[in-house]
Amino acid sequence: QVQLVEFGGGAAQPGGSLRLSCAASGTIFGINVMGWYRQAPGKQRELVALINSGSTTNYADSMKGRFTISRDNANAKKMVYLQMNNLKPEDTAVYYCNAKKFNNNYWGQGTQVTVSS
Repeated sequence: QVQLVEFGGGAAQPGGSLRLSCAASGTIFGINVMGWYRQAPGKQRELVALINSGSTTNYADSMKGRFTISRDNANAKKMVYLQMNNLKPEDTAVYYCNAKKFNNNYWGQGTQVTVSS
């Protein structure tokens, strides 16, 4: 099993920045891709960004240029980060950490991000 715990999130003003962190623990061997998804009220969960073990990244179009995903494999716990800049009110959502291991998806509990003036 893989456990994912998110840190960060909270409130920001439009144009502001936030940084999300996610720590993976448990049986982390075999995790190839980690990333972030988000779900706004009344909407489906959507991709934000993914990063694989070779640090190749994939972003949703609306996040390109504003969000940066990175990962740290140096420690026993795999970490993935999401730096969010130039935040917009439409970025308001619950952000979920995701890990893909073989054919399985693992999810964190989610962290709220609220962007408003």
